[in-house]
Amino acid sequence: MEVILLENIENLGSLGDKVAVKSGFARNYLVPQGKAKMATAANIAEFEASRAELEKTAAEAKTESEARQQVIEALGVIEITARVGSEGKLFGSIGTADIANAVTAAGVAVEKREIRLPDGAIRTVGEHQIDLHLYTDIDTTVTISIVGEE
Repeated sequence: MEVILLENIENLGSLGDKVAVKSGFARNYLVPQGKAKMATAANIAEFEASRAELEKTAAEAKTESEARQQVIEALGVIEITARVGSEGKLFGSIGTADIANAVTAAGVAVEKREIRLPDGAIRTVGEHQIDLHLYTDIDTTVTISIVGEE
């Protein structure tokens, strides 16, 4: 099934690309989320008419993400306090929601979907490098320090 992308999608294409995807992916995710339209003649003509507006919106989102990246890189170390046992292991874990709340409290709005934890939730005290995916090609790193309280 062919669709026209209405925004940049990682590992798929950029704004305006006509790509072939599986029909379930298009029906269940891309079209309902407003990320793509079916590649019919009418939709292609409609897209071409609104292309400049969509490109302007994408450029604004990218500029805003670059500004957030610079502010995040200037934050330094963000401290999170958690209950810890005698061996330095946490009771529970620190996940994406906890990290998003800590970074937002430090002054930069971050959503939990932007946080990348490839090894899963954090379960030990100390400093950890956390990757943030702000936009299609804009990534940054923030240092989180987990401090234990007994």
